[in-house]
Amino acid sequence: MDERRSWLADAPRLLLLAALGLLVLAPYVWMVSASLKPLDELFRASLALWPERFFAVENYGKVFARVPVFQYIWNGIVVCAGILAFQLLFAVPAGYALAKLRFPGRDIAFGAVMLGLLVPPHVPALPLYVGFSQLGMLNTYAALILPFTISVFAIFLFRQFFKALPDELIHAARLDGMSEAGIVWRVVLPNAWPAATAFAIFSVVAHWNDLFWPLIVVEGPSRATPALGVLFFRSDEAGDDFAALMAAAVIMTAPLVLAFLFAQRRFVEGIATTGLKG
Repeated sequence: MDERRSWLADAPRLLLLAALGLLVLAPYVWMVSASLKPLDELFRASLALWPERFFAVENYGKVFARVPVFQYIWNGIVVCAGILAFQLLFAVPAGYALAKLRFPGRDIAFGAVMLGLLVPPHVPALPLYVGFSQLGMLNTYAALILPFTISVFAIFLFRQFFKALPDELIHAARLDGMSEAGIVWRVVLPNAWPAATAFAIFSVVAHWNDLFWPLIVVEGPSRATPALGVLFFRSDEAGDDFAALMAAAVIMTAPLVLAFLFAQRRFVEGIATTGLKG
């Protein structure tokens, strides 16, 4: 009886969450549906998710025949992995220092991090472009990776997570003779995998879908990221063939969906356990 009463009490909340989930998923579901239809079915007055004629082979075949899909995906993997590796390399020690070490100016440094969260990425775009242009580094992986190697959001996230770690764990490691660097990488980071996984998903999704910066520094398909590759396909190959364009978008976003499904438990755990303590 108590279980039934509990289920009835939770039913409104579950229905609301289900409705919001469907609302968020609706554009992606429509995109997948459109990629399976012939072009003439996309512009009918009636909206039907299930196609009358399956056109998946033709739509996806156009994408693989006209676009270097695997080149775009590989570029996205290289860029996102490079950015994430550098972000973790800098953010984990910085977050640990702000959370567990006492040094002059710590509060000022943390205030600078908070101010950095307010700066849009578009603000430094022009000076960064000029600098890379003068160094001859446009249309390279370095130009795509280097501007994002330090993430103030990552520093803030890890600082909040490390604040919740018990100080006794740090003291025990110091008594064992570990250096601060050893504590960071051998003690603190293994306990921070939920936060690292949550941040990794945020970072990869943001930079996989980023169009603004690649559109500035990349010319041609050789270093194009997935989002830019879809734009090239829209401009040069697909034209007004929106069904094929939807197929290209599905292909480029599929790795993100698979990665999230693989890491969703860690992601939820990281969000739930990352405190917001001062």
